[in-house]
Amino acid sequence: MYIKGKLRNKAIKLREQGLTYNEILSHVCVSKSTLSLWLRDVGLAKKQKQRLTEKKLAAIKKGGEARHRERIKRTKEIKTTAKKEIKEISDRELWLIGIALYWAEGTKEKYGRATMIEFSNTDSKMINIYLYWLRYSLRLDITKDVVFTIYIHETKRFEIEKVKKFWSDITNLPISEFNRVFYKKHKPKTNRKNIGDNYYGTLKVIVRKSTDLNRKIAGWIEGMVKSLN
Repeated sequence: MYIKGKLRNKAIKLREQGLTYNEILSHVCVSKSTLSLWLRDVGLAKKQKQRLTEKKLAAIKKGGEARHRERIKRTKEIKTTAKKEIKEISDRELWLIGIALYWAEGTKEKYGRATMIEFSNTDSKMINIYLYWLRYSLRLDITKDVVFTIYIHETKRFEIEKVKKFWSDITNLPISEFNRVFYKKHKPKTNRKNIGDNYYGTLKVIVRKSTDLNRKIAGWIEGMVKSLN
C-alpha cells in the first residue's frame, strides 16, 4: 500500500505539472484505468491546461502532416502506375481523343448557323493535345490555318507580355501569334480559383475557314455515339 500510495502521489504531482496520461504512465507503472481513477479529481491550473491543449494541437498537426505525406506518396504511386498503362497512342486513338475533346470543349454549330472550329481552355496541357490533334489528325498548318486569342481579366493588363510568353513557351510558337487579346471586366468577388501569379487567362484556338470541317467533326461525334448504341 505504501508503494501504491507513493506512485499515486507521484502521478498526481506530474498531472498538476500539466503532463498527459501517456507521459505520466512512462514514469508511473500502473494501468491506464488505475491512473484515470487516481486523477479524476485532480484539477489543473490554467497554465497546465494550456500546455495540454498545446500538446493536443501539436499531436493533431503531427498526425495531419503524416497523413498528408502518406496521401502525397500514395497519389504519386497511383499516377506512376496509371501513366505506364497508357503505352503508345495510335493515330486512330489520337483522332478519337481529339473528337471527344472537341465534343467537350469546342464550339458546335447551332440552328444551321455557319460556325468555325473554336476551342477554348485555360489548361495548357489540354491546349497542347488539341493542337497536336489539329496538326497530325486534321493535317492543319498551325501557323497558317489557326488564329489565337487570349481572354484575360483586365487586372493582368500590365502583365500581358508575361502572359503571351507563357502561351508561346507552352505551344512552342512565336510570341507574335498571341497578339490578339481580349480583356474581360474584373469582378473583385469571384469563385474562380485561377487567380494570382499562375493565372494566364483562357486561350481560344480558331481555325480559319473551317465551317465544313466543323460539320465533319459533328458527324464524327454522331458516329461515335451511334457506334456505342
